[in-house]
Amino acid sequence: MEGLEIATIDQVLILVYFVFVFGFGSYFGKYIKSTTDYFFSGRKFAWWIIAFSMIATVVGSYSFVKYSAAGFRYGLSSSMSYLNDWFFMPLWMFAWLPIIYFTRMRSVPEYFERRFDTPTRIMAILFLTVYLVGYIGINFYTLGVALKPLLGPLLGLGVMELAAIVAIATAIYVTSGGQTAVIMTDLLQGVLLLIAGLTIFLLGLNYLGDGSIIDGLPAFWRGLPEGHRYGLADFNQPSNFSFIGIFWQDAIASSFAAYFFNQGILMRFLALRSVNEGRKALTIAFMCLFPIAVLAVGNAGWLGASMFHGGAWPDGAPNPPDPNDIFVIVTNILASPGVFGLIMAALLAALMSTADTLINATAAVVINDIWRPYIARDRSDKYYLRCAQVTSIVAALIGLSLVPIFMRENSIYVAHGKFVATVTPPMAVCIVLGFLWPRFTARAAFATLFGGALAMLLVIVYPDVVKPLAHGVDPSGDFKYMRALWGVLASGIIGLVATFLTRPSRTDEELVGLTIKTVRDSERQFKGGEPNRARGAKIQATIEIGGEDRAEYVETVEGDVIAISLHPDDLAAMKANPGDMIFIADTRWWLGGLRAAHARVLDDKGKKGVVVLPRSYLDDNSLLPKRGVSVEKLL
Repeated sequence: MEGLEIATIDQVLILVYFVFVFGFGSYFGKYIKSTTDYFFSGRKFAWWIIAFSMIATVVGSYSFVKYSAAGFRYGLSSSMSYLNDWFFMPLWMFAWLPIIYFTRMRSVPEYFERRFDTPTRIMAILFLTVYLVGYIGINFYTLGVALKPLLGPLLGLGVMELAAIVAIATAIYVTSGGQTAVIMTDLLQGVLLLIAGLTIFLLGLNYLGDGSIIDGLPAFWRGLPEGHRYGLADFNQPSNFSFIGIFWQDAIASSFAAYFFNQGILMRFLALRSVNEGRKALTIAFMCLFPIAVLAVGNAGWLGASMFHGGAWPDGAPNPPDPNDIFVIVTNILASPGVFGLIMAALLAALMSTADTLINATAAVVINDIWRPYIARDRSDKYYLRCAQVTSIVAALIGLSLVPIFMRENSIYVAHGKFVATVTPPMAVCIVLGFLWPRFTARAAFATLFGGALAMLLVIVYPDVVKPLAHGVDPSGDFKYMRALWGVLASGIIGLVATFLTRPSRTDEELVGLTIKTVRDSERQFKGGEPNRARGAKIQATIEIGGEDRAEYVETVEGDVIAISLHPDDLAAMKANPGDMIFIADTRWWLGGLRAAHARVLDDKGKKGVVVLPRSYLDDNSLLPKRGVSVEKLL
């Protein structure tokens, strides 16, 4: 990047950060004992860990680079991409989340088989694999672009070589630590990127205000061109960033894909201890953390536009700047050596945190939807765990091979939008119709996916097909974003027509727990009895190890066990009864469930309130006996 000098201390800090994250993620490999641990972390995490890790996964995927570039080009309206998802969140929290959690789904394609049939599952596997691997490629491409001006001069490497280094490092720690490594590294990186992004904004205001943040606010506003001051883009112009295009591409195609069938996001929420924790996590993320994150990732572009157009652009900076490099340029102008390196580390944290999620998700789909049911059935769990680890490496390599394809686009934002708008609509339509409309048939679902794929291929070859639906969008952009509207309508029409031309393939009994109409039934199936929804208190208990009296509680448990005896007063405080599902965790709340386990209240030989767990929960450091545990009722 011409005109940009990176201090040696900053380059060293970035390299040190990479080494630290690699070691931090690999550390959690000791918690991986099974494929359930590798993909879902034992379903034990607290809401706040997932909320903060979601910031790094969703907002941080390539956002510093992508939204800074959009902010420089178009102003404050760049924020609308992350602030237009609220309208479908109730549907996700109260319908889709309980369906996938209570039915114990391991993957999205598994839902397609249980809701429809095997051919539809196979089609879903194809769509989801293309989506996940393509997304990995976009993230590695963005990482290479971001690293080139930072480490390229030091290492003498280009975009592809730098992307390869990151791909290898990310694949190794994901392979070692699985979903737990992903969640814990994303928690760290989510906090880091928020701090770094807000630091840039404060430094920018201080710069524009000649040493005063308060004076910097009006100076920042004055420097923005008038068209940059609006929260929403123009309705249909320009073709690369218009309100209607962003709505269909980001709010519909991209957001529905992210929350309804992005395997990585679903696995994140399936790692929570309960559905209620998932609702808390998403509410806090959307109401508090996402708005802060939008400011954090987009402000460098806004500051750059204000500085460049308002006469505060320094002489030594690139002139005119490349919008794709504006985040690095502005940060380099504002931050002193050392601080700049830390902020750039946050940028790389944001990028790696989505790549690791996608790699783990791809492995989950391959193992749970292809390898386990069709290629190598009835093998040991250790075998599948090894296969999952190998698949993680392969997924990273395939994603890396796609980087040259995305390099053909002159904008990261356009590359991402074009990919999402083309791939996701058929899956989005099929899932929504599947859990909202019990009448939606298996043949109709298959037709929706297959016909939707053909419709998207048609629009790639003949972009003008979209023109009648494009709301007057400038055709110079080949209607890249409006492809999402075309895909939604084409897939939706195919699904509706095919449904009325075919007979239902599933009885009402077979659909229990798989549609919004039967969410309560899925909760009942999950527990194996009537849910206990009474709200109770969380209590403290002591673990008893060994002892001859162990056998009088449970005689059928083989090997060493640990027993937790709950006093009748404790049961009353929790409003728990024998048979209820409970959650046992280390008393240190800041662990967020890292050392925890699910269990049930037993009633053995008249001794109500006994809980028995395998001794392995102590052997692998999941629970510490001397410290005691906290116990709360779930269902």
